[in-house]
Amino acid sequence: MILITGATGHIGNILVKKLYEMGEKIRIFVLPNDDTSIFDGMDIDIYYGDIRNYEDLKKASKGVDLIYHLAAIISILPWKDDLVYSINIGGVENIIKAMKENKVEKLLYVSSVHAFAEIERGATIDENTPIDPKKITGAYGKSKAIATLKVLNAVKNNEINATIIFPSGIMGPYDYKNSEITKVFRDYLKGKIKYSIDGAFDFVDVRDVVDGIIKASKKKNKRYILSGENISMRKIFFYLNLITKKNIKVKFISPINSYIISYFTLLNYLSSKDKNLSFSPYSVQVLQKFYKYSHKKAEKELGYSPRPIFETIKDTIEWNLLIKNKY
Repeated sequence: MILITGATGHIGNILVKKLYEMGEKIRIFVLPNDDTSIFDGMDIDIYYGDIRNYEDLKKASKGVDLIYHLAAIISILPWKDDLVYSINIGGVENIIKAMKENKVEKLLYVSSVHAFAEIERGATIDENTPIDPKKITGAYGKSKAIATLKVLNAVKNNEINATIIFPSGIMGPYDYKNSEITKVFRDYLKGKIKYSIDGAFDFVDVRDVVDGIIKASKKKNKRYILSGENISMRKIFFYLNLITKKNIKVKFISPINSYIISYFTLLNYLSSKDKNLSFSPYSVQVLQKFYKYSHKKAEKELGYSPRPIFETIKDTIEWNLLIKNKY
């Protein structure tokens, strides 16, 4: 029996369906108000609870051989820091405790490239890059670093068997919960994008990440970065125009002006019905680091081979047009 937390998320829903197609027996752990209709017609166990509640997790993990722990919250709002820490760190603490009590054989933990220390601008980050929450900006990255260190410490002490993967920026179809990058694509389709941060980041197709996760789950106590292609925002919008045959002119803002605008965006977020924070202080910082994330280890040991990001963007646009049918 496999347990998957965060099953209704972007990675989660694709992972559930992929494993189900492979004939695996699946149990998902979701919040009581989560919409599980995307799994209608599938013979899977559904356990409702909160990752912060140990008793909920202990019950869900009983009789399980492998846990895929995906449940996390990504928030770049400073007033939600406590929530981020309680879910991202508290959830991992409960996972480790439940694994030991229920004698679960293995954990596949989905961390993030943001768990790595922020080293010099433009550097290449690989699995040997330090994980140090003191050298990370933002609650999300810090929480992932702390949680990752807790998993590594449990492995070091022979308490659990765990493999950790570090995906870069997730992009792709089947994003039912509407992540920030998906919001950018949808706003583009609506003609609402006029300005963008002038920067770049490594984005990877969610389907390639899922394939990598499944392969990594067969390894013992390993670490893998699952990255894709380092691409500028200028190129992303070039691709969008090419794919949609639109000719939307986007103005790219300098780093200094982007930071200034981003703080006004935070203030506007409080009063706006359109909850889009793609132009946040954290987004500006991430897009200005110009890190390269190496997936050579995953390529060598897992046969990991991410598809071109152009294909990902094309499939994402086509899925959004199909699922929404209103642009």
